[in-house]
Amino acid sequence: MVVSGASCLLAGVVFGSSPAVVAPFVLAWGFFVVADSAQFSAAVSELADGSYVDSALTLQTAVGFLVTIASIQLVPLVRDAVGWQWAFVPLVVGPLVGTGAMLWLRTLPEADRPAGGRG
Repeated sequence: MVVSGASCLLAGVVFGSSPAVVAPFVLAWGFFVVADSAQFSAAVSELADGSYVDSALTLQTAVGFLVTIASIQLVPLVRDAVGWQWAFVPLVVGPLVGTGAMLWLRTLPEADRPAGGRG
């Protein structure tokens, strides 16, 4: 999630660069954005009460889609205000919140349960 957040911030720096710079940047960003989601799904499936895992994963997916819709609506508004170069900066909020949530999870006694305590 740190890489995803850094990518939100660095998109403005990469803006206007040659395709040889932009292409690897957006490919790496896309790779890490997808990987972030899997971490939360794994945590939910291992930490939720067994009788609620399906519901918890459904809720997580629904919230994820809701956040995605909000982000898609936000980017053009920011673009209109500050231009494409900085239009993705507000998206850093998601990775910041996610990183904070994962760091908080590590402080809980349940943190040793995912991956059989090997995480």
